[in-house]
Formats: sequence, structure tokens, C-alpha cells
Amino acid sequence: MGKITGFKEFERKDETYKSVKERVSNYNEFTVPLSKDEITKQGSRCMDCGIPFCHSACPLGNLIPDFNDMVHKGEWKKANYILHTTNNFPEFTGRLCPAPCEQSCVLGIIDDPVSIENIEKNIVEKAFAEGWIVAQQPSVRTEKKIAIVGSGPAGLAAAQQLNRAGHSVTVFERDDALGGLLRYGIPNFKLEKNIIDRRIAILKEEGIEFYTNVNVGVNYSVEKLNEFDAVVLCGGSTQPRSLPTTGIETKGVVQAMDFLTQATKVVLGKKVINQVLAKGKHVIVIGGGDTGSDCVGTSNRQGAKSVTNFEIMPKPPEFRSLSTPWPFWPLQLKTSTSHKEGCERNWLINTKEFISNEKGELTALKTIEVEWKIIPGQRPELIEIKGSEKIWPCDLALLALGFTGPEKTLSDQIGIKTDERSNYNATNFQTNIPHVFTAGDMRRGQSLIVWAISEGREAAKKVDEYLMGYSNLPSKGDGDLPSL
Repeated sequence: MGKITGFKEFERKDETYKSVKERVSNYNEFTVPLSKDEITKQGSRCMDCGIPFCHSACPLGNLIPDFNDMVHKGEWKKANYILHTTNNFPEFTGRLCPAPCEQSCVLGIIDDPVSIENIEKNIVEKAFAEGWIVAQQPSVRTEKKIAIVGSGPAGLAAAQQLNRAGHSVTVFERDDALGGLLRYGIPNFKLEKNIIDRRIAILKEEGIEFYTNVNVGVNYSVEKLNEFDAVVLCGGSTQPRSLPTTGIETKGVVQAMDFLTQATKVVLGKKVINQVLAKGKHVIVIGGGDTGSDCVGTSNRQGAKSVTNFEIMPKPPEFRSLSTPWPFWPLQLKTSTSHKEGCERNWLINTKEFISNEKGELTALKTIEVEWKIIPGQRPELIEIKGSEKIWPCDLALLALGFTGPEKTLSDQIGIKTDERSNYNATNFQTNIPHVFTAGDMRRGQSLIVWAISEGREAAKKVDEYLMGYSNLPSKGDGDLPSL
């Protein structure tokens, strides 16, 4: 490594943000980048730890110390090359990944960990600015045709890898624009959509064909998939979880993803009929994860009168819990930029009833406080605290409760087996239909974008092996860094 004492000399510094007042007035990204010199110092903090636990924590196996070292030395083009050997889309992960690598950074035992995610983002953005990221068309084409169903990060990663192997790749997307969850599920203030378009343009130049408004199994017969030598299903986990609560059908109780999708479409200039709006309303977001946080940020931008967040689990500790020591993913309170924009957060709250007026419109929520009874060897039991009922004024309740699995349209029509969690069952990404593979959330359940990219890459290698009998595509943990 370059500056062995860098971690002693330089403190961690992260991007700053525009003021709350400024950023909630629009839907643009609001980070304020560090200077090039400061990013170089941050790369210098990588401490030559000997056993880089960040590797094992990263689902992609990113060569983190290697690109950190290149940043320290000012070798940005080499850093970009190293980064792209394992990650097809670092501009996505550099903005949206929760950075499990940082939680496993060895420096994190004694100090603030290396700011890996921000370094990654700066590498790829400099590479785009300098024109280093260009289309890579295969030198030889096979006669094999592959269909990818779904253009989220798993589908895009699989498509690029298989195209690089020389196969002819066609991607089908049921929505009107490419990107899957990245396009409409992630608010613009976290990922401006020109970032997606920029990468899609390169994939098209590489020879990948894309079709939008094609919903396989609905307006495109699954029988047509037989025209392809292999199929990779990357449709995601899109069945939203609901609540067995009185009044759940009340007007004003809305699934979070419906709310976020509508909001993003309007931001992008698309017409949405009967858009659900938070303006002037008391909004309650049920669910404390990233989607719930996105609902908070979007509600504030729409001009909500108040925003409240419910979470049925206990409030996590401010610092890493002893139950999740380094290098494990920590049990620790996460406060997002959206939370800081204005939100009352509540833990150990269970919604008992959605209350409506004579028109069937939501006016309030009835809740009760709860606690969890832990019994060794058994599932935790939810206990309601008597006398703790409360009525909350509410005009809009957003259900951010996660997803129960993929839709069954394709599995039912093609005959794909599902597992006990209702995900598409696959061994080495191959379903019970030999030429049909699956990857991403459709296979593993609701997960992270970084996992989706990893799944797409690994599935591509298995498809290539199935078609050709061997594969030269890289796999996580292959080891050696390609020569610079």
C-alpha cells in the first residue's frame, strides 16, 4: 500500500449535504462532493491490514485496498479499471449501497472506517467525466441468443456479462423505461435518472437490445421465450407485504412503492392519473427501513403537514451492539438524510385500526405499544401493552413493510418451482427448466442492489457454461487482479 501511516494522519471525511431548506425544495441529488485532494487523503487511510475483511463483506468481492491504493497514488484511471473488474455499475452502488464493506473495515475496530463507498463513487464519476468508460463490444459473436426478463441491476449485470461473452442478448422490461427498481422505486434525490440513462447508452452501444412495455406472460407470450437458447429471469421481489389490520382497505392507505413510483414519474414529467399526494396531510409511514425513509423524504418534498414513522421493532442502540461485534453487520440506529429533514420516529408501535370518515377516507390511526418477549429456542412473541392505545391524526398511511416474494405470473406459466419463501427455486441459478435461469431478488428475496449485481454476474457465468460447456467470465473470488 502507498501511505502506510495514512490512517494515523488523516481523519475520515464524508460528503456534506445542502441545507434541508434547499434540498427539500426539489428532487435533485443534494450531496456536496469532497475535493480531489481530500478524496486522495481518504484513499490513503486504507491501512494495509493484511487480511482485508472488506473483501468478504462485499457481495461483489470488490478489490477495495487495490483501488484505494490507486486513488492514494493519483492513478485514477487504474483505480477505475480495478473497480470495474468486479462491479458493472459502481455509480449505483456508490450512491445506494449501505456499504457492508465499511462495517467490516479493519480500521473500524479502533477508528472510523475508510470511506469506501464515497471513494468508489468518486472513481466512477471521474472516469465518466474523463471519458474512460466506453462501450466494450465482444470481438467474436456466438450464435447463441439469450433473453433477460427484467432490467433492474441483476438483469443489467447479467446482460452485460453475457454480451461480453459474445452472446446476443435481449432485455425485456415491463415498465415504460429501463432500470427496474432503480428507475421508479428509488427517489430522484437519491439517484438522478440520467445516471441510469448514461449507463444504458453504453450497454446499447455494446450491442444489447432493449424492449420496454413488454410484460412477459401478459402481453408477450412465454412461448416466445423458447426462441432463445437461454432465459434469465430477473423480475425482482415485487409482491408487497400488507397488514391484517381493520380498515386496511380505507382510501388513504397506500403501498409505499405505489406512492414512490407515482412521485418519481411526475418528477420525470410523466402523467399520473389520480396521483397520491402528501401535500397538506398528516402522513404516517409504517415501516422503518430504506423504503420507509424514502417515503419520509418524498412526503416532505410534497409539502406534508407532518410526517411520522412507525416501527414495530425496538429502537436500535446508538452505537454498535455487543450482539453484532466487528466484522458483522451491526445492530445500530440508522438515521437517514430523509429522517433529518423532518420526521417523528416511534418504535415498538403496532397499528390496530385505520379509522375513516363517512366517505371512507382515512382520518386517523389507532395504535398500541408493544414489547417483544424473548423465549430461548422459540420465535419472539409480540406482547401488547394494555392501556397504551393511542389515536393519531392521519390522512395518508404509507405501508413500507417490504415484500413477500416475486410475482407468480412467470413461474406458473413456465412451470418453475418455488421454495418455501415463495422465491423462484434454483440450483446454481438454474431452475427446474434447464434453459431457464433466475437471479437477483426473484431468486434470493428482497435484498440489496449490490447483491443484485453480484447475482446477475454469477448467473451469467452459469448460463455461459450451460451454453458453451465452459466460461471465461469472472466469478467472485477468482482471485488475481488482471494486469494493469
